[in-house]
Amino acid sequence: MAEAILKQMEKLEAAEDFFKLFEVPYDLRVLRVYRLHILQRFHDYIAAASLDISSKTDEEIKQSYAELLARAYEDFVHSNAQNEKVFKVFKEQGKHLPQKAIQFVSIDTLVGKEKLKRKTQ
Repeated sequence: MAEAILKQMEKLEAAEDFFKLFEVPYDLRVLRVYRLHILQRFHDYIAAASLDISSKTDEEIKQSYAELLARAYEDFVHSNAQNEKVFKVFKEQGKHLPQKAIQFVSIDTLVGKEKLKRKTQ
């Protein structure tokens, strides 16, 4: 029953294509920054919803997916990648070191003050 919408989704390439297909309004500035995060969150929401698409029409699936995509998009309108922790790199961030162990390291400590002075002169 729901093969048409799923086939359409398989052909999509850009994040904008998903928003157009599901008729979800978006701000291009937000989408440019968080496109991969939004699409991953959308995928996560689809997996968590475990919709029985075999018994739904294309229009019902389109409506359900549109709601999930809008929800994923809204997550990043009011937040950011570090707070939302969609990807493993953000989930793992800070797990291995206590917050107090993270310190500022200046560039001159890394390359040496003498090399830095020569390059800036």
